[in-house]
Amino acid sequence: MSTLTADAAMLAQDVSNFIPHRAPMILIDKLLEHRPDSLTTETHITPSSAFFNSTINGVPNYVAIEYMAQSVAALAGIEARLDNEAILAGFLLGTRKLQMHIDTFTLGQSYRTQVTRLYQEESGLAVFDCHIYHQDTLIAQANINVFQPKDTQAYIDESQATAKHDQ
Repeated sequence: MSTLTADAAMLAQDVSNFIPHRAPMILIDKLLEHRPDSLTTETHITPSSAFFNSTINGVPNYVAIEYMAQSVAALAGIEARLDNEAILAGFLLGTRKLQMHIDTFTLGQSYRTQVTRLYQEESGLAVFDCHIYHQDTLIAQANINVFQPKDTQAYIDESQATAKHDQ
């Protein structure tokens, strides 16, 4: 967790520089504002947006959880870059207090996602307060629980070994 703040040049970089996702699964478009423990991102809905559904002329509201999770990942990526560390993969564990106030992220509209770290353990377990806005209207919110191990491959190997042992 860096106490440094990303400058405008860093925020102008492509989102793919900060998250372990690759196209077409990068769902957020821009990094707007960074402060210690907090990031604001933007997603613009186009026909090429992941999960775009022409029947509803937009993206279903449940994708909000992934907008939040990728914004958390981008915050972790910015912090890693500011501290000259590698960007690590993380895991979305779940959500609490989820509220959705719209059914669809509408074609042609932009949405701002704000994520703020509430708590983080040394183990990599963290909780984030997340809000999505359309203009100034709150349209979704949740607390997101994530886990970012220091060694992702070791964590996966250990989890698989435990699963095999439990069978």
